[in-house]
Amino acid sequence: MMKEMVKKWGLFGVVLLLSMGIMAGCGTEGQKTKEDAVAKTEEVEKESGVQFPVTITDDANREVTIEEEPETIVSIQTSNTEIAFALGLGDKIIGVSDYDNYPPEVEKIEKVGAQDINSELVLTLLPDIALVTDYHYKTHPETLKQFEEAGIDVVVVGSAVSFEDVYSKIEMIGTATGSKTEAEEIVTDMKERIQAIKDKAAAVKDKKKVWVEVSPAPDIFTTGQNTFMHEMLESIQAVNAAGDQEGWVKMTEEEIVQLDPEVIITTYGYYVDNPTAGVLNREGWAEVPAVKSGNVFDVDSDTVTRPGPRLIEGVETLAELIYPEIFKQ
Repeated sequence: MMKEMVKKWGLFGVVLLLSMGIMAGCGTEGQKTKEDAVAKTEEVEKESGVQFPVTITDDANREVTIEEEPETIVSIQTSNTEIAFALGLGDKIIGVSDYDNYPPEVEKIEKVGAQDINSELVLTLLPDIALVTDYHYKTHPETLKQFEEAGIDVVVVGSAVSFEDVYSKIEMIGTATGSKTEAEEIVTDMKERIQAIKDKAAAVKDKKKVWVEVSPAPDIFTTGQNTFMHEMLESIQAVNAAGDQEGWVKMTEEEIVQLDPEVIITTYGYYVDNPTAGVLNREGWAEVPAVKSGNVFDVDSDTVTRPGPRLIEGVETLAELIYPEIFKQ
């Protein structure tokens, strides 16, 4: 080992002497080259929208200054993980929440807890940045303080109930991680796709009433105003059967039948076998318009409830299921 080091340092010494001679002979030319390199770096940073340090105001209304572009990331929320992967940061993510399931690559990444953070594991991984939730901020302040004292930049990403909220979170995470340009591209793509859906939906003449079921009988919950599903239905010119309700609401079977929905959407097929059959065969539901016509469909819950880039896929799916004559042309 010592011999190898001597060899390396010997070679380094020769190279250093040669370099010094060249530098002495070139003088101003060497300085110019250095200035050109700095200018080139600044130009690349400007074009990519990445310049550090950056200061953001996170969703806990805290100013967070990130000195250098993060090389390692822990994300303790499924939606934040999806956003980070969409930004092209997958190779930097070294810890995710226990409930992360998308993209498939997350299965191979260390799980660091969920509402209760495995703080010891996070401190062992020692990421450059931790993406946490407003729940963590309210219930685990001491844990987050520990992270910051260990040199981890903590960014609080709050809840989202609208597409505008999601756009804001994508842009914030993009800025914090040196992916501002990528964030802008994702948001632009989402806005363009939802506008295309709204343009097509202008052809809808008879709006259909839609019942959304996010949990099965006997405890049936639906989504009222200030939820993604409500906004999605509005964007495709459909009527939310529970549109006079607020947020997540529990309703009885008798109340639902009285609403006479023309389409029923379930979102729990990931843990209930054949949910559409369950709705179609419910006692006392035979005369419900959606059941009579067989317009009962299950959709991927994550694409209609998880505040991330895939929400636009959820809108497109709903549009095709509810108005196939317009959106499947």
